[in-house]
Amino acid sequence: MGEEKKLPQTCEGCTCSGQEKQSINIEDCQEELLALQRRTQQLETTLASLKVDGTSKEKSSPNQGLRSRKWFGKETDPAMGSIYIERYLNYGMTREELTSGKPIIGTAQSGPDLMPCNRYHLELSKRIREGIRSAGKVSHLSSHSPHPRKLSTNNYLFGQKPCLTSLVEILYAYPLDGVMLLTGCDKITPACLMAAATVVKIPALCLNVGPMINGYVKIELAGSAMLAAGEMNRDQFIDYVSNAICGSLQHHGTASTINALKGALGMALPGSAAIPAPYRERAQCAYESDKQIVELLLTDRKPSDTMTQEAFDNAIVVNSAIVGSTNAIAKHMGVDLTVEDWDQVGFNIPLLLNMQPAGEYLGEEYFRAGGLPAVMTELRDAGKLHPNVLTCTGQSVADNDRRIICEYKDPILVNAELRHLWRTLFNSAIMETCVISDELRNKFLQNPDDPDAFGGPVVVFDGPKDYHQRIEDESTPVDDRTLLIIRRTGPLGYPGAAEVVNMHPPGRLLKQGDGRQSGTSGSPSILNASPEAAAGRNIALLRDVDILMSAEELKKRKEILESMGGYHGPESHTPWQKLFRKETDQLNEGMVLREADKYQRVAQKWLEPRHNH
Repeated sequence: MGEEKKLPQTCEGCTCSGQEKQSINIEDCQEELLALQRRTQQLETTLASLKVDGTSKEKSSPNQGLRSRKWFGKETDPAMGSIYIERYLNYGMTREELTSGKPIIGTAQSGPDLMPCNRYHLELSKRIREGIRSAGKVSHLSSHSPHPRKLSTNNYLFGQKPCLTSLVEILYAYPLDGVMLLTGCDKITPACLMAAATVVKIPALCLNVGPMINGYVKIELAGSAMLAAGEMNRDQFIDYVSNAICGSLQHHGTASTINALKGALGMALPGSAAIPAPYRERAQCAYESDKQIVELLLTDRKPSDTMTQEAFDNAIVVNSAIVGSTNAIAKHMGVDLTVEDWDQVGFNIPLLLNMQPAGEYLGEEYFRAGGLPAVMTELRDAGKLHPNVLTCTGQSVADNDRRIICEYKDPILVNAELRHLWRTLFNSAIMETCVISDELRNKFLQNPDDPDAFGGPVVVFDGPKDYHQRIEDESTPVDDRTLLIIRRTGPLGYPGAAEVVNMHPPGRLLKQGDGRQSGTSGSPSILNASPEAAAGRNIALLRDVDILMSAEELKKRKEILESMGGYHGPESHTPWQKLFRKETDQLNEGMVLREADKYQRVAQKWLEPRHNH
């Protein structure tokens, strides 16, 4: 006889025939079933990564660990697999392609007709698919939600979050083993990098559309702010912009900055950011990028392997050397990067890039001078970069044009850093120092006791509409020592942080406010003031012609404002505006979604999305 089985405690001493049946909690059973399913998925992935099939000592195919096999090679649920195969057969693909075990690489497209900056990607995406297929892989073309800045009257940065969230869902919910991220103008690039950082398990590589080619007014190189400066009339301006072609802006504004920094972060081929959009090298770069994404996939190199703390340190140094604008990506990667890091890492970095608006030249000269690799070579040789960060090669360029990219020992400016500021009006703000002209410094910054101090009365505007209505009014108390302050332009007050680059006159008045400013700004400005007026900070207490206020006066004004219900911004016009105001941080925190850090490494925590069939 075998050993007698011990009964559960509830059954001991009875035959169960007359015992009341035990109740079963259906929710507990469902929860246990889900836990077992997740455990099964984890074991399947572990077996695939270990290349063990359970019976043979031979190593299995490396492709068994591909995400796409969860859709098309699901041996434990062939019925589910057949559903997905059938759906993609309707797309024109063959069963052989889908079940071959070849990696499936997606292309996230951001070039619709509504976004002329990025529209050249409609052509580049064809070249990308050729490169992927030539490597024996399967290519998919997808799209996400780019916000068409050029044709939109709304805030472009406001549309970054839908782009980010929709791309996260695409990368996670679809059978993609790798992805090419087609970027370009301004905030599309950080949105793509944020999405890649959030999903993280999928190898990703960026390719930007490239800057426009140079423009000229007669024989003079034309960049930004010429109309505002009176260097061309309105008819000349309309003729000039009508001759523009696809591509991002050719001066070193936000688009050029962030596309350069993705190279510093290791998320793009070295030197690819500076290639002008119409150049043949751009299409060649698209083909080479496809080959590189295949290499990343085969070696299982993910965004987390490149976007490290050291890589972000390098990006800060590069940003100072090329005088770029600030962007928020690190939080989605789980990297602890604060505004204080800009002080510690980016301080005392000289300006090496002679490019508008801080310099003379435009994108084509920058490309011919060697682009970002030439800048990083100077920084590496000066010991300012982490030399062993993955993909930061610091490759030398044989014939650098020293008019465009200066030697580290002979920079355009000795200190070109972004300065982090804080005082009574705000806890955090940013000032770009490289655009302080000699004329402004000689006229206004000559106090021997404090040579960087600027003093004068303020004029306060509550939003862009108020500014445009009052700036030309003779009764508005503005002179050459007035500081222009614009409120109601932050994440809450606008909402989404309005771009205040068009405040004028930019050459002689120091501008201050709680909004953001495009990387094309050519005047000294204090921006990203946080918390903003709409969040209840002291900037809401300012009035026209204020210079200095005592603590007692600040307290009195605050009590009056609170008795009136606080500082009010415009009401939300759409459901997304209301949601944006509720869920995003202030600019000193990157204006990212507040709970972004809870959703990192999504595709590693949850190996596959819930099936809806």
